[in-house]
This record gives sequence, C-alpha cells and structure tokens, in this order.
Amino acid sequence: MAELKYEIVENLGTLGENARGWSKEVNRISWNEKEPKYDIRDWAPDHSRMGKGVTLTADELAALKDLLAGIDLDSFE
Repeated sequence: MAELKYEIVENLGTLGENARGWSKEVNRISWNEKEPKYDIRDWAPDHSRMGKGVTLTADELAALKDLLAGIDLDSFE
C-alpha cells in the first residue's frame, strides 16, 4: 500500500476532545502534496495518528455552512 502523505496547512479549530485525549479538529490539509482541502476528523494528541473523517472542497464547505445555518437547534432535545 502506498504511503499517505499529509500536511496540516492550517488548524481552524477544535470541536471537542475524548477521554483518550484525541481531538476532533477542523483543518486545511494537503493530502499527497495536492491542493489543501478542508478536513474534519479525530487526531491523536501529537497528530501522528488519525481517525476516519471527511474532506471537503471550499464549495462543499460553503454548502455545509448554509445547511447548518438553516438547522433550528432548539428543535432538538
């Protein structure tokens, strides 16, 4: 299997942390030396390991932002 190369270009924020110290982060990441994309996933404290996540283009992130803005959080219990 080919080695996966990644570089966290910009950390945009942390959404939370679990009991093991892993944090769910929103980052801009360059995968395999390609143009950076937006990424949401769990990371080990030293960023040496990662969990499953989702990678988004700028257009997909904008669509997600619009979708989330339309959600009425007060409707959830």
